[in-house]
Amino acid sequence: MQKNIATTDLCDAYLREGGAGFRVLPPVFRHFGGRTAFYGPVRTVQCFEDNSLVKAALDEPGWVDTPGGRLAQVLVVDGGASLRRALVGGNIGQLAARNGWAGVVLDGCVRDVGELEQCDVGICALAAMPLPTIKRQTGLRDVPVHLQGVPVAPGEWLYADRDGIVVAPQALV
Repeated sequence: MQKNIATTDLCDAYLREGGAGFRVLPPVFRHFGGRTAFYGPVRTVQCFEDNSLVKAALDEPGWVDTPGGRLAQVLVVDGGASLRRALVGGNIGQLAARNGWAGVVLDGCVRDVGELEQCDVGICALAAMPLPTIKRQTGLRDVPVHLQGVPVAPGEWLYADRDGIVVAPQALV
């Protein structure tokens, strides 16, 4: 179980200290999953209107074992800000929860909103869109990406709650 970490407190603390590498995503993301607060080390997918690699990533264990214990990860998806196709729906949301992911942040859309609300995983996206993707097996995994112009790299840390989403080069707490 993750402890509560407020993004407002992180902003106050790290921006006051100079916040090297600390970034805040624009306030365009909505919460769709059963968790409204989540954090963890980042994995990434870059894709456009094809969720093949999103599903493949979330089909893997969502945690990483460290000397300090098991950490749930956050999948960050650069979906090209497309509002035309949903990258995550109810089945993939359940898959993420079942495999222990802390959350998914999509620069794109979701569908099956009622089902996603029942998933024990954080899911943030731009909007809901009922149209699914076309499976072409395209995209890249574990590469630096951009969400709304903000760079995010694998291994960085993402913190999300109802106040917003922040990214840092290392764990902040």
